[in-house]
Amino acid sequence: MHIATLIAPPGTLDPALVAALQGAWGGGDAVWLSPDEAAEFTLPQVPGNREEVWRNLQVQGVDLAVQPAEGRRKTMLLADMDSTMIRQECIDELAEVAGVGAHVRDITARAMNGELDFEGALLERVALLKGLPETVIANVLASRITLMPGGAALVATMRAQGGYAALVSGGFTAFTAAIAARLGFDEHRANTLLTEGGLLTGDVARPILGREAKVAALAGITARLGISERDVIAVGDGANDLGMLGRAGTGVALHAKPSVAAQCDIRIHHGDLTALLYLQGYARGDFVAPDRDGQ
Repeated sequence: MHIATLIAPPGTLDPALVAALQGAWGGGDAVWLSPDEAAEFTLPQVPGNREEVWRNLQVQGVDLAVQPAEGRRKTMLLADMDSTMIRQECIDELAEVAGVGAHVRDITARAMNGELDFEGALLERVALLKGLPETVIANVLASRITLMPGGAALVATMRAQGGYAALVSGGFTAFTAAIAARLGFDEHRANTLLTEGGLLTGDVARPILGREAKVAALAGITARLGISERDVIAVGDGANDLGMLGRAGTGVALHAKPSVAAQCDIRIHHGDLTALLYLQGYARGDFVAPDRDGQ
């Protein structure tokens, strides 16, 4: 048995569209997880025209996912940070302060799309930050970093059900520590910017956390918790997330780069992070309000 889930921005999911697709695919009765926002129905098998329907729905601003019904509710969240749990790429924001924003943004976009080696691209960009005062990190966090909508509810709801949340980023611990604390993650991993005399040295500590390190985090954390990798829902947007997205029980490409989305079965382009709750069968009334200042 499979589940088809349709998700759209609040107030925009047409019940007639849901009914039409349910009828065309011979699905079970539609269950509304949130009125005019998210609905699901059962299917005996994956429809042969799923990709065609997905493309048509994208034009209408609707996300569609088809996944096995069994085991879809997960006990662990593994999340990327930049452009996933937050709206920005932290290194790009630091680069803006350093006066090299446009150059660094171009490298970041190419690296996240898989056009450049992640480690080499990271070192090239970090080198351009040499000489920035360490205090700029707190200033960037306070003035330039905003949370992706739905993230706090996602973490709070899963943790309220006994779940575990890990933030794993190719960015920097100075940012993941703050975002993890703000959103309620159980742990975080990232690269460490090196400083000397209160200034950034233009380098990061080794080993560099990239694609393989995210996969290692998935394997290591699940082993420590005594759960299977199938019990994990992972979310990310860049090429360095593909390894963990492919190995997790459910891998979600969120507002992902085109080359990344093309390699993932579950893609969320129009919804926010609460889509990961709808994919697991949570209704809006099941969401837990965060006790922090997250969105």
